[in-house]
Amino acid sequence: MPYLSIIIPFYNEEKNLPLLAEKLNVALNSLNKESEVIFINDGSTDDSSNVLKPLLAGKSNWQIIDFKRNMGQTAAWAAGIEKAEGEVIIIMDSDLENDPADIPLLLEKIGQGYDIVSGWRKNRWQSKPLTRRIPSKVANWLIGWMSGVKIHDLGCSLKAYRREYIKGLKLYGDMHRFLAVLAAWQGGKITEVEVNFMPRQFGESKYGSSRIIRVILDLMLLKFLSGQATAIYFFGRWGVFSIVLSFLTFGLSVYYKFWGGKTFIETPLPVLTAIFFIVGALMILIGVLVEIVVRIYLYSQEKR
Repeated sequence: MPYLSIIIPFYNEEKNLPLLAEKLNVALNSLNKESEVIFINDGSTDDSSNVLKPLLAGKSNWQIIDFKRNMGQTAAWAAGIEKAEGEVIIIMDSDLENDPADIPLLLEKIGQGYDIVSGWRKNRWQSKPLTRRIPSKVANWLIGWMSGVKIHDLGCSLKAYRREYIKGLKLYGDMHRFLAVLAAWQGGKITEVEVNFMPRQFGESKYGSSRIIRVILDLMLLKFLSGQATAIYFFGRWGVFSIVLSFLTFGLSVYYKFWGGKTFIETPLPVLTAIFFIVGALMILIGVLVEIVVRIYLYSQEKR
């Protein structure tokens, strides 16, 4: 069994793959550890697969998994994790924004007793403070606050995991973004280390700032489906608040009726009373329904 498994999904990276393979070869030769490399071809439409295959000649511990069509990064990560046999699993991008030379830094932290080591691209987006750097900082802070896993660069793919914390995790949708969060929720001890950020030489980034909202919504869903959040408390808190507001507006309407010289139809307070009460009751009922659905999901997954 190898000590290290490296998972590298790629999609239309024919120009980057030769440089990546060269850098990866140098980095792995500097390690005195048995390793394997798993490339996942996520349905590339260019010549990526044919470019990569000759580079794997003579390397029995390097392999390619070919998808018949583009399935997305989550499916690629899941396939790589399922195939990996190493005690430590490292996932990295194929566009050379992750530097293979940083692999020893991650393994050093693993050797110090950590279970998850996250790369931190500290100097990323220095030239784009308003359009990329600030939104990225806000998104990472918000995700850290919601998940309880506070690291600077959750979006950095370059991370190392002890296999027992990610083997068996069911990934779907776009949940690859939260693999470190999921592993930490399993009880893994997480830290981060500064890594190099190298702007891609070829091709264009397949990510945009519009994904921030999707990330936040995915995290909210994940918290419910993982049992990290209780639906009735989340929705019920707002429901109770709305019902309290309905009683306050009702009290104000009664006050104006008898002591303020205004009838019920002269103020919007009775209408607001009804709206706040109905919304509050609906929020509580939604919380109950979501709680039932989540519990059915958790029981069907045999999560203890």
